[in-house]
Amino acid sequence: MSNKMSKPTIKEDNYAPLLSPWRVKAKISVIFFVIIIFLFFSSWRTGVDLNALIWGFSNMTQITDKLFPLNMGVLGPAMNTLFETIHMAIIASTFSTLIVIPVSLLAANNITTNWFIYNTTRLIMNVLRTIPDVVLAVIFVGLFGIGVFGGIVALFIFSLGILAKLISETIESVDMQPVEAMRASGANTIQAIAYGVVPQVLPQFTSFSLYVFEINIRASVVIGLVGAGGIGQLLMNQFSFNNYGAVMTIIIVIFAVVILIEYISGKIREAII
Repeated sequence: MSNKMSKPTIKEDNYAPLLSPWRVKAKISVIFFVIIIFLFFSSWRTGVDLNALIWGFSNMTQITDKLFPLNMGVLGPAMNTLFETIHMAIIASTFSTLIVIPVSLLAANNITTNWFIYNTTRLIMNVLRTIPDVVLAVIFVGLFGIGVFGGIVALFIFSLGILAKLISETIESVDMQPVEAMRASGANTIQAIAYGVVPQVLPQFTSFSLYVFEINIRASVVIGLVGAGGIGQLLMNQFSFNNYGAVMTIIIVIFAVVILIEYISGKIREAII
């Protein structure tokens, strides 16, 4: 007959005080009040005024009156520039997805054991990620001139920084036992990565790539406002001529396409994951 392990009493259990209900409630209450204090302090420092917010929404009719009726005459140029925007996002996402494969391996500390290479790669990717996409677009439009090429390069750099962080952190969380077993059996580094790491990160890699493609669709609209081509440039032109009916038409087209792309990407992710 097996002896049952005796359960310690509350006095004997060293972890019981940490799990007591009043301690948990006290911690939650303290965190809640700290957040509230930071909220009020931030509102005071930034000059947030609820009366101004309410007053601003009361003027919404002045804007909606200008946005309607829609100007359907801009629909043809909007569709042409929309396809240009999608092409920009496809090119930038494809090249960033290809380049990020070796970059993310160099930025993963369980794959790259060289301290200098690892930290240098992480530093470069951090710098790229901190530069906003609009600033990148301004830089490359200044280098290559107004048009889609500067926008594509800006989106490429922007997506590379995001993908490198997401995928390198995914690689760092994989189980290294299959890799070590392959190396012990005589496999080289490339073989160990191809058969030990890639199968573990492939679903997340595909999901992150689709996610970055969605981001590039939105970002390509924004960078078009600074002359990087696409539908954003057409949107800025209509703003400059105060053609608000055309502006609303373009916004609706962008909204419909973004929703469609998100739906398709979601279905692809569900099928893969």
